[in-house]
Amino acid sequence: MKIMNEKRHGILMALAGVVALVASGCTEPEEKKVTTEKESPKIEEPLKVLIVTGGCCHDYEFQSAAMMAGIPKHAKVDINLVNEGKGTDAQIPLYDDPNWAKPYDVVIHNECFANTKDEAYIRKITEAHKAGTPAVVVHCAMHTYRSAQIDDWREFLGVTSKQHEHQSKYPVKVMAADHPVMKDFPTDWVTPMDELYIITKVWPKTTALATSKSEKTGEEYPVIWVNDFHGTRVFGTTYGHTNETFSDPVFIKLLADAVVWAAEKK
Repeated sequence: MKIMNEKRHGILMALAGVVALVASGCTEPEEKKVTTEKESPKIEEPLKVLIVTGGCCHDYEFQSAAMMAGIPKHAKVDINLVNEGKGTDAQIPLYDDPNWAKPYDVVIHNECFANTKDEAYIRKITEAHKAGTPAVVVHCAMHTYRSAQIDDWREFLGVTSKQHEHQSKYPVKVMAADHPVMKDFPTDWVTPMDELYIITKVWPKTTALATSKSEKTGEEYPVIWVNDFHGTRVFGTTYGHTNETFSDPVFIKLLADAVVWAAEKK
């Protein structure tokens, strides 16, 4: 009889526990709960891009406006513009700040200061890129600082050029279709009227992505390439002389893909 009473007492206690759990709304141990809340989606921040432009020989207002309107159609970017300096030998105040490049994920160089040759000034630019800020270099950036005795800027660009041939509509031959920058680039693109730059040296860490042929000599020159500048990504193209080129959607898409590629970590 005592045993039966103990069993009955145990059963009653167990039932009381179940009733208490039901009353509290908890029918499972806390650790077995499964949450159905979704994690907050990660917000992708826009790339911070700086366009540096100015100097001689080109319609930089039009070209800058074309990039600022066109690149955001293909890439999530915030673009700032510095358009300073006239003629061929300017030194712009942007580079007086030793941290000028730090706020940006990518710098687009589209300036033309061929006769600026102050070595300390040039190294204010190249050292900032050597420290890790990627770059996209366009057209006359290749002839910028060409009068300088030092090679720092040329090594940064990935090519050496000091002259160009006449304007024409140049067929572009793709050399590296599998490169991320070239993934959407057509295999039969012919430029609008533009200049072919004569490349006298391709630096050791430069990879040509596309070439064009001289109409005078038949020699092929890189016109689109990438460079590894002490671990920093640099993309370059010698095209971009005319407003027609900057109005071409193929060219603008190329620059947008170059910005995205340059900003990516290795």
